[in-house]
Amino acid sequence: MAEPTDPYLDILYEQWDNVLMVYEEYVQHRPVMLYDIQESRIYAYPYEDFKAELSEKSKTSLTEQYEEALKSNSFIIFIRDNEERKLFSYTLPLGEQKAANRNKHRHGGG
Repeated sequence: MAEPTDPYLDILYEQWDNVLMVYEEYVQHRPVMLYDIQESRIYAYPYEDFKAELSEKSKTSLTEQYEEALKSNSFIIFIRDNEERKLFSYTLPLGEQKAANRNKHRHGGG
């Protein structure tokens, strides 16, 4: 049985090279990444700054996800869809995109 596709993950894979290029500019800071669909822009945020903007529940979830990403040579990227009012996060491995961990956590409206 085929695994259902995730349209947001597919969008990230389309931008994979660009995401990695931006991540690598800030790799020493282990940033939290954000891809805004409507703006078609990739952002890199310091972890503490990004975390400060979240609700208490989302802060807890991000902390757990971030600590796991650090242990597994992965990074966190959020994808924001303002039209659908959705914000998802993914933990993706640094390296080949096909091996991505498809952990998806919903944060905020949607």
